[in-house]
Amino acid sequence: MILVLAVLLAIFVLPSPWGLIAVVGAGVFEVGQTFGTIWWSQRRRAQVGSEALVGTRARVVERCDPVGKVAVRGEVWNARCEAGAEVGEDTVVRAVQGLTLSVERSDDTVSEPQSHQRQ
Repeated sequence: MILVLAVLLAIFVLPSPWGLIAVVGAGVFEVGQTFGTIWWSQRRRAQVGSEALVGTRARVVERCDPVGKVAVRGEVWNARCEAGAEVGEDTVVRAVQGLTLSVERSDDTVSEPQSHQRQ
């Protein structure tokens, strides 16, 4: 866009040497912007597939004893938690086996106060 504006300025407004300077400057800016955009878009590789879930947090939506279901990034997955986990607890995905996630209870899960726990 800036290149087009520079060409129009060079043709209709600016005197002889300044028109060429405007066109070259705008061309350099456009090329720099293009390379900068390409570099910016390739900074990180896209994480795709179920293997990208390892290490993410998951919330238990169906009791895992040891098999249940967890929600990860808005999707519900089958899960296996050997230690067991109750609905609402936070877990961490440790492995993916087919369509089942192996999860562990998160250490920073807030439990109910002693006065509210069932006997």
